[in-house]
Amino acid sequence: MNIREIMERKRAWQAHQKRVKTLPKDYQIVYGEMQKYLFKVGPVDQEEGTNLLTGIVDLFEEGAASGKSVLEVIGNEPAAFCDDLLGETKTYADLCQETVESSVKQALK
Repeated sequence: MNIREIMERKRAWQAHQKRVKTLPKDYQIVYGEMQKYLFKVGPVDQEEGTNLLTGIVDLFEEGAASGKSVLEVIGNEPAAFCDDLLGETKTYADLCQETVESSVKQALK
């Protein structure tokens, strides 16, 4: 990745964060927690993660515009909502599980 690509990604991330700041406070709080969760267990592929977060902001903007509360949009379990969004995407959690399974198999040989 060259410096231009880094700068473009940084600008895109800053624009994304500005969109989040325009959401109602309850949406911002839930988005922040979902973002933390996805950074811990989310997609291994950075582009997939970015697209996922952008999609969440799109959904939140629509929900806020229609006057719904954030929990009316995603339900009462934000982590479960995130897990559903991830579907079959390879995640950091998957990598950790694979590492543990591999270590156990090696140790028991």
